[in-house]
Amino acid sequence: MDILIDGHPATPEDLAHQALVNYGAYTSFRVENGAARGLDLHLARLDEAAVELFGETPGEAKFRRLMALAVAGRDACWLRVSLFSPEIGHRNPSFVGWPKVMTVVSPPPPPLASSVRVTAVSYEREAPHLKHLATFGLTRARRAAQAAGLDDALFVDGQGRVSEGTLWNIGFIQGDRIVWPQAPMLAGVTQAVIQRGLAQVGLASETHLVSLSEIATFDAAFLCNSATPVCPITAIDDVAFANDTALLDRIEAAWSAQPPQPIEPSDDDARDDDDGVSRLGR
Repeated sequence: MDILIDGHPATPEDLAHQALVNYGAYTSFRVENGAARGLDLHLARLDEAAVELFGETPGEAKFRRLMALAVAGRDACWLRVSLFSPEIGHRNPSFVGWPKVMTVVSPPPPPLASSVRVTAVSYEREAPHLKHLATFGLTRARRAAQAAGLDDALFVDGQGRVSEGTLWNIGFIQGDRIVWPQAPMLAGVTQAVIQRGLAQVGLASETHLVSLSEIATFDAAFLCNSATPVCPITAIDDVAFANDTALLDRIEAAWSAQPPQPIEPSDDDARDDDDGVSRLGR
C-alpha cells in the first residue's frame, strides 16, 4: 500500500490527524492502465464534497495530476482519493480553504460476493449524499448482519423507504426495467455507469420510491459498487428472488460497455493546475 498526501509521502502527523478526526470525504475505484470507468463522476464527487465540506476545491486538474502520480507504472490497482484538512478538528472546525488530497494505492479487491442474502435495517447515514469518512453506523450494521448468519444489511429510512446498502446501491428488476429506489442516499458511480449503458443492452430504468412492503413485487434484485458491478441479491429477509442470470449478465454488459476514462490530465488541464486555476471550482 502506497500513501501520498498532495503528491508527497505521508507524514506521521497527517496520518495521526486522519486517525483522530473523521471529517472528510473520499472516493475509490479500480484503475486499469491509467484509466477508470466513471472517472468523470468520481471527479465530480470529489469536487462537490470539497466545496461543501471545506469551502473550496483543488479542482479537476489537481485531482487528475495527483491520481496520475499515484498510479504511475501500475497496470491494475485500487485507488482511494481522500480529502481532509489538518486545520479542522473537533475544537476548531471553522477553516475554509483547499483540503489536502490523500491517495492510497493498493491491489484491486475481489468483488463483495457472488450472491448475497441481506436483512433490512432502519438506518440513514449522516449526510447520506456524501461519501464521507464517518462509517461507524454502516460497519456496525454489516457486522450485525453477518453475526446473524446473513451477508449484509439494506438500509430503510424512518418512513419505510428502501435507500442503499452498507457499501453499495441496490437495483430492483421488473421485467426489462431496472428500478432504482429514491430516498436520501449516496449516488453511486457504478449505478450511474450502468444507467449510461442500459439502452445499449435493450434495458430501461426508472427511479421512484420503493417501500419495504413492496419489494416482493419485483422479479429480482442486485447490488452494485465500484468493486462489484453486479451481484445478485437472493433474499431480503424472508423475500426470496429467483434471479435471471442472463438478465444480470446484460446489466453487467451495460457497465462494461462504458470505456475507462484516462486519468492523465490534458495539456490544458495541466496548464490550469500550474496556474492555480480550478475550472470545476467556479
